[in-house]
Amino acid sequence: MARRTNSPWSKTYKEGLPTTAVDDHVSIDRAVSGTITTGVIDSETGQWKGITVTDDNFRIDATHEATPALASVLSPQATPQYIDMTGYSNLFIAVKPSNGGNYAITAVMGPADNYFANLTPVNPASALQGAVDTRFDQKIHNILDDDVVALTADVWNIYYIQNRLSSQKLLQFKIVNNSGGESDIQFASLRIANG
Repeated sequence: MARRTNSPWSKTYKEGLPTTAVDDHVSIDRAVSGTITTGVIDSETGQWKGITVTDDNFRIDATHEATPALASVLSPQATPQYIDMTGYSNLFIAVKPSNGGNYAITAVMGPADNYFANLTPVNPASALQGAVDTRFDQKIHNILDDDVVALTADVWNIYYIQNRLSSQKLLQFKIVNNSGGESDIQFASLRIANG
């Protein structure tokens, strides 16, 4: 159903009263229509940027085989060798070791042969640092660094990381085998879009 109103470009207001041309009314459609936003054009570059969507499935990395006790591995290791969190706020990670016990998991900077936005080289495998939650103090700390994570053998141990790694462009995880024995270590990740 449409209604009629004065067209705003053909009238002027003087002393609180509109003065309009003859028959300057336009029809306004009052129907509600659904719309879908598929992206934006960057005002600086003129390039199209699509909407970021949550990953449908975990990206499973190649297995680190026979990782000795006290040794560390970096995941993901397959191409690309990092997780790009641009446009993502949250993350699921999963670790499946063949030997149960304690492990250390730290979020680290990705490989030096990749760019962080337009910066290269980066300090690879260094703990990611920042001021993520400034409610308590305003110092820079390691963003995610857990010395003791008890992992069960031969199953996916799944962890949800909320906001701490949001928009990190070059992310890897360093996993240290503190289980006391040799272990095959498998890693997977699934990004959750901002929103």
